[in-house]
Amino acid sequence: MKNQHLPWAGALLLCALLLPAFARSQGCVAIRHFSTCNGAHPETNQLGPGDLVLGVNYRYFKSFRHFRGTEEEPDRVANQTEVINHAHAWDFTATYGISDRWYASLVVPTVINTRSSLYEHGRNERNTTFSRGLADVRLTAGYWLLEPAENPRGNLALGLGVKLPTGNFQATDIFYNVGPDGTPQVRPVDQSIQPGDGGFGLTAELQFYRELAPAWFLYGGGFYLSNPRETNGVRTFRETLSPILANEAIMSVPDQFSLRAGVSHSLSDALSASLGLRYDGVPVRDLIGGSAGFRRPGNVLAVDPGLSYATGPLLLNLSVPFAVRRERPQSLTDLETQQATGNPRNGDAAFADYVLNLGVVYRFTRQRVALDPELQDAF
Repeated sequence: MKNQHLPWAGALLLCALLLPAFARSQGCVAIRHFSTCNGAHPETNQLGPGDLVLGVNYRYFKSFRHFRGTEEEPDRVANQTEVINHAHAWDFTATYGISDRWYASLVVPTVINTRSSLYEHGRNERNTTFSRGLADVRLTAGYWLLEPAENPRGNLALGLGVKLPTGNFQATDIFYNVGPDGTPQVRPVDQSIQPGDGGFGLTAELQFYRELAPAWFLYGGGFYLSNPRETNGVRTFRETLSPILANEAIMSVPDQFSLRAGVSHSLSDALSASLGLRYDGVPVRDLIGGSAGFRRPGNVLAVDPGLSYATGPLLLNLSVPFAVRRERPQSLTDLETQQATGNPRNGDAAFADYVLNLGVVYRFTRQRVALDPELQDAF
C-alpha cells in the first residue's frame, strides 16, 4: 500500500532531536551571520533530475537591546551605552536535482557589518568598526525520504554537509583611545561582526511539509552547525578591559543552530501567507570538541510571519521574525570567573527586535515531453 501521508508529529520530533539536550543559543547576537532553515514552502525544493534552482536572500538586523539571562537592561539604551550592530548579508544559493529524491546545494554568503560602541574605544566616545566580504561557504547533500510522486501531500528531507572556513575570521579595524597615551590601534573586530569563524564545520539539516487541508500546509526545518575546532587564535583584547577576563582573550569557534515551523496558506494561485515560530542560537557547549575561548551564547524565540509570491519559475519571499523571548545564558568563561572570584557573573549580549529576510528564487526545469502510451508503438 502506498504511503500517502507524512507523519508530521514524527517529523517535528526528528527536528527536535537534531539539537543536543544541553543546547542553549542565540539569534540576533550571532557570532556571525549564518544561513539556516528553508522557508515556508519546502515542497518547492523538490527537484527532478537536472533541475536547478538559483536564489539570493537578503538579511538585515540591528541589535541593540542588552540582556543578561532573560532580563533586559533598559538603562543601556537610556544612558546611550548600548552596543549597536548593523548586519547586512546576502546568501547566493544554488540547488541541483541529482534525482527525484537526491539534491545538492551550495550557499555562498557575503556580509557587510558595522559595530558602534563606547567600551571598545576607551569608554569616553562612541566609534564604529566595520567588516565586509565573503563569509563561510556551505555545501550540502540531501535526500527526500518518501517518493515525491507517490506522496504529494507531504515529505521529509534530511541533509548533511560541510561548512568551509572561507570567511575572514581575523578582520581588523581602527580602535580609538586604546593604545599608549590614548592613541588608536588596529585590532581584530568583535566576534559578532567577523565574516567567518575560522573552523571547518559539519552541518545537519531537515525540511518537511504536510498538507493539513486544501490550501493549508504545515512546514518546518532544522539546522545544526557543529564546529569541532575549539578556538581560532584571534585575540579579543577583552583581557585589557579587566584582569578577570583573561580567559576570554581568544575567540571561540562555537556551534550554531536554528529551528523553524509553522503553517502556510495559499491565498490565490500566486500569493500565499505563513505564520510560524523560529528558535535560533549559539549553545554554551559544543556538540563535538572543546568549548573554551570567548563566545556569547544566547537564544531567541521569534514569531515569524511571511508572504510568498510566485509567477512562473520565479518565487519571491518576505519574512520578518520578531523576538518574543531573548536569553543570554551564563557562558563557560562566566562560570570559570564566578568560581575563581566567588562573585556571580553572567555576561550580557545585545539582541535585535526583528530580522528582515527577503528572497528571490528562480527555477530552471528540464523540459520533458510525455507521449500517450497508445502512440508509443508508432515511434
